[in-house]
Amino acid sequence: MKKLVLLLLVLPFIGIAQEKGTHFEHGATWQQVKEKAKKENKYLLVDCFTTWCGPCKYMSSTIFPQEKVGTFFNKNFVNVKVQFDKTNGDSEEVKSWYADADAINKAYKIQAYPTFLIFAPNGELVHRIVGGGEADQFIAKAEKALHPETQYYTLLKKYETGNKTPETLKQLAFAAEEAYDKENAGKLAAAYLDTQKDLYTKENLEFLSKFTDNSKSKGFQLLLKDPKKVDAVLGKGKANAVLGGIILQEEVYRYLRNPKANLDSLIAVAKSKYPTVDMSQQTDLLQVQFYQNTGNWRKFQSAVLAYMGKYGKETNGQMLNSFAWTIFENCKDAECVAQALAWSKRSVDETQSKEPAFLDTYANLLYRTGKKDEAIAVQQKAIALVPENEKGTYQTTLDKMQKGEKTWVEK
Repeated sequence: MKKLVLLLLVLPFIGIAQEKGTHFEHGATWQQVKEKAKKENKYLLVDCFTTWCGPCKYMSSTIFPQEKVGTFFNKNFVNVKVQFDKTNGDSEEVKSWYADADAINKAYKIQAYPTFLIFAPNGELVHRIVGGGEADQFIAKAEKALHPETQYYTLLKKYETGNKTPETLKQLAFAAEEAYDKENAGKLAAAYLDTQKDLYTKENLEFLSKFTDNSKSKGFQLLLKDPKKVDAVLGKGKANAVLGGIILQEEVYRYLRNPKANLDSLIAVAKSKYPTVDMSQQTDLLQVQFYQNTGNWRKFQSAVLAYMGKYGKETNGQMLNSFAWTIFENCKDAECVAQALAWSKRSVDETQSKEPAFLDTYANLLYRTGKKDEAIAVQQKAIALVPENEKGTYQTTLDKMQKGEKTWVEK
């Protein structure tokens, strides 16, 4: 009897805990969800997701369950999740939404996931958010949907009916970019720049750089014509960085889908077409990434050593760790492994030994270079930092080190 009473006392608190996160509607049709939003005079948030989308899973598992996120969305929105792919494991509820998901997709052109469509209580689409984000950032994005002066589609309607002041054009260009409306973002940005007498102010050049995404645009031609003048305002190398990204996208990346593509030839053609643009750092990094992705470890080794020799001081911890781990797994050359050990140590030092993945890489490289005791100590530090559900993988590596077994696979 005492156990039963205790259980009854605990159950209400379990219910409270579950309600702290964001509430999503279940067991209702698309029409019923819209009617509920209208009846409660709330905005309607539609979380458009797929089962294979990593950021979608992160939003569901980490962001929406947070109390502050739930407080904001439950107060202001009726919330519903709609799955946009079809799998063999779909529940009956998911299947019941297949037709509505197809209709929503056709009507509102979902191009990336997650996409969040936001409707006013009257059922009119007023805003769109593409991509997730951390809690505070995501709440700030959704807050814009509650105010006509920041609702993307409301602003777009005003523009289309004649409100084309420079400030409106600029604000709307940013809103279009955030809504993943690339076509309108480009048009609006160009329209705004046409209103500006001096394009070489810091504010205008930063805007121009953000919205320049193809070689035919006004921004590209301006950057190409006088990169030194641009760099004098924005900083050394800024013009080439924007130009190089666009050139590589148009002249190289698009052709790499062909398994017979020759990267070196594509880069040579791009450089000959734009001889005044220095994209050496971008192409050197591209070679590293390409050979890494294609498993050409001989060329990867040469490319990564060359890249680090030129630009190593500018490389961040994440990239250092990635390069070091790839070498640990795939390169046998002792000198190359020694270089990777130094990069790995830098990544650990720069993050003050607080990144367990970086510590794990460092421990493995120490172990491979014969520093067993030091490797074990570092791996123990890594295990202490990881969540409980991830400790197993790290512990397996530690066990191998303590037994004197290889932690890598010979290739």
